[in-house]
Amino acid sequence: MNKTKIALLTCALTLGSMAAAQAAPVKIAVLMYGNKAEFVQLMGKYGKQHPAVKSGEAVLTFYDGRYDASVQNDQAATAIQTRADAIIVNPMDFEANIDIVTNANEAKIPVVVTNARLNTEAMTAEVVSNDELGGYLEAKAVLDKLDCRKNKVNVVIIEGPKGGSGEIQRGKGNDKAIAECGAGQVTVLERKTANWSRAEAQPLMENWLQKHRGKINGVIGQNDEMALGAIEAIKGAGLNVKDFAIAGVDGVSDAIHAVQAGEMVSILQDAKGQIQGSIDVALRAVKGDSYQPQSDIWQQYAKDLKWDGGTQKHYYIPWTTVTADNAQQLLDARK
Repeated sequence: MNKTKIALLTCALTLGSMAAAQAAPVKIAVLMYGNKAEFVQLMGKYGKQHPAVKSGEAVLTFYDGRYDASVQNDQAATAIQTRADAIIVNPMDFEANIDIVTNANEAKIPVVVTNARLNTEAMTAEVVSNDELGGYLEAKAVLDKLDCRKNKVNVVIIEGPKGGSGEIQRGKGNDKAIAECGAGQVTVLERKTANWSRAEAQPLMENWLQKHRGKINGVIGQNDEMALGAIEAIKGAGLNVKDFAIAGVDGVSDAIHAVQAGEMVSILQDAKGQIQGSIDVALRAVKGDSYQPQSDIWQQYAKDLKWDGGTQKHYYIPWTTVTADNAQQLLDARK
C-alpha cells in the first residue's frame, strides 16, 4: 500500500472515530427519591418522551432512592464511578443530599436538581416549582372555601417527609396563607408527616377524626397522595367529603378525578416541565452553547420560563390550579 493510500485510510479512520465520538449518546443518571408515588412515575414517563432521549442523543438511567437520602448518596457515587456525563437529582433531603453535588463537582460532572431542592448553590442549575407558592395556593384554596376571614375555623396539615425541601417550603406557604386570615381565625389542630404516602395519611386522618370529632373543617395535604388518604378516611368514617375543605399539591390523576367530583382542590406541579426542562439544561451543560432546547415546555411557558442560553441557576416551572374546566384536558394529555 503506497503512502497516499495509507494517509487517506488514516484520515478516514480518524474522521470515523471523531464522528462516532460525536454521535455517542450523553449518559444522564436520574436519581429519584422514590418510585412509588405517581408524580415520580410521571416524571419518569415524560423523561423517556424527551426528544433527545427518543432520538438516542441522550440515554437516561433511572435510580430508585427508596425514600432514603443515604441510598441516593450511594447511587450518586455509582453514577460518578460509571462515568455518567450528567446527573439529575430529585433529592430526598434538603441538607443530607448536598454530598451529591459536592462529589459530582469534584468529578467535574454537572448536576441539575429537579422537583425538590437542596440547600446549596453549588449545583449546575435547578429546575423546580416554587414550593412556598404551591403551599400557599393550596392552603389559600382551603381557607377561602371556609371563608376564614369571617369564620373561625379548624384545620389539620398533613406534611411531607420532615427535612425535605417540600415539607419546609410548602409549610412556609401554608403558614403564610393562615396568617392572612387574621390572628386567631385559624386553629391548626394537628400537624404531622405522612411521608407523601396515601397509605400513611389515611390512618393518621382516621385518628384525628376520632380525636377531634366534628371539629375539623379543612385538610391541607402537602401533596395529593396524602390529601387522597384523608378523603378515604373521611369516607370510611361515614362522613360527607364535601363538608370539608381539602387541598393537595401535584395534580396526580386520582386527585384530578377528585377535583371533578367536587371533593378537593389540587395545585398541579408539572412533572413534564420539571424533568424535560432538567434534561435540556443537563444537555446544555454537557454539549456547550451550541445546544438548543428540544422540549416544547419552553414554548408552553414562554411568558414565565426563559431559556436564556441554558445557563441560569434557577428555572421555575409555573403551577396550574386544577379546575372542573381544565381537569379532563389534563387527564387526556396523559393517555
